[in-house]
Amino acid sequence: MKALVFGVPPDPFEVPVNANSLTQNLARTPTALRQVPDPQLPHQDWVITRPRLTGICGSDSKQILMDFGEGDIDNAMSGFCSFPQVMGHEVIADVVALGPQARGLEVGQRVVLNPWLSCGPRGIEPPCPACENGDYSLCWSFTDGDIKPGIHTGVSADVTGGYAELMPAHDSMLIGVPESIPDELAVFADPFSVSLHAITRHPPPRSGRVLVYGAGSLGLCAVAILRALYPDVGVAVVARFEAQAELARRFGAEKVLAHEPRLAVIEELVAWGGGRLRQPLQGLPMAHPGAVEVVYDTVGKPETFEVGVRVLASRGTLVKAGVHAPGRWEWSPLYFKEISWVGSNAFGIEEVDGQRKHAIAHYLDLVEAGQVDLRPMLTHTFGLQQWRDAFLAIADQGASGAVKVAIDQR
Repeated sequence: MKALVFGVPPDPFEVPVNANSLTQNLARTPTALRQVPDPQLPHQDWVITRPRLTGICGSDSKQILMDFGEGDIDNAMSGFCSFPQVMGHEVIADVVALGPQARGLEVGQRVVLNPWLSCGPRGIEPPCPACENGDYSLCWSFTDGDIKPGIHTGVSADVTGGYAELMPAHDSMLIGVPESIPDELAVFADPFSVSLHAITRHPPPRSGRVLVYGAGSLGLCAVAILRALYPDVGVAVVARFEAQAELARRFGAEKVLAHEPRLAVIEELVAWGGGRLRQPLQGLPMAHPGAVEVVYDTVGKPETFEVGVRVLASRGTLVKAGVHAPGRWEWSPLYFKEISWVGSNAFGIEEVDGQRKHAIAHYLDLVEAGQVDLRPMLTHTFGLQQWRDAFLAIADQGASGAVKVAIDQR
């Protein structure tokens, strides 16, 4: 089959000498379209699917565009992957073949991928405590069993992802998509679920104010979730690009700010949310009292953390949902205001309005009920053969207007 493989010598590709650094990285990324063997079933309860539409996750684009930051070699997550990889885990697919022990699926069924290579897919019994509790993204077994290390589809050398003509999956990793939901909506199930986990595990107070830092897929999904589930909460958004800012307003953000200068971000948030600015001898001022109760940071950079802790109220919460290279940041407001800085890792079984079910099932329910419509986020689609065009659109979002980009194989 044809597949986009990371971890192979790159094919020749020229970019303009004055292109930005991410575009230049496309000329040397260890990624190429290759013919690889068709996937085999690791166990008899697995199936083979044919991807229809695969969203490009922010983690995929960072990897292929080599957007790692400087000096980011001490990354603990490197122990949870194997190479070469065929990435792509935001997948809508059709089931084309069933293993003899696969249950709950039919050939021809349209499904969305729940990508975790946790105990069940690895054939590990009994399941670990995390899996038993439905916290699949915290599974203890990501490097165990006879499947090569990988936390989810696309980062294990044995489990190819959606940037390919065929994709294997365990029967527990596939959730049926209702006929009423088009691919263009179903493809957002994964990023929506990531943001749903972050918000429902760390909910805003009633009639409070929150900041969503970043307006990519995770940030815009967060805005949609806050409007659907917490309509009385004030929502501010920091957006880097105008296309993102426009969608944030469309999805119901009360205030949308440019990402720089950071001083203006702090001043505008304090003017919006209340509080009092305190000016230090040098550097950015701190709000005390603060202006917002929760910051959902979908960027994860030192400079976004520095703004977040400065505008948060005492004993507020900074939720780190974005992934980026580590770096030093001025965190004295963290201890002074007794802020809770918490990580949020993907999704599993989540509780919404008293109901516990898989986050993707919650998403499909909200879509069918007409409470969420994320279709405007899907700004660009490309065929697998045009994968470089897809990543060029992401590398220069300011010019392309790209928000969510997907590989379309329908």
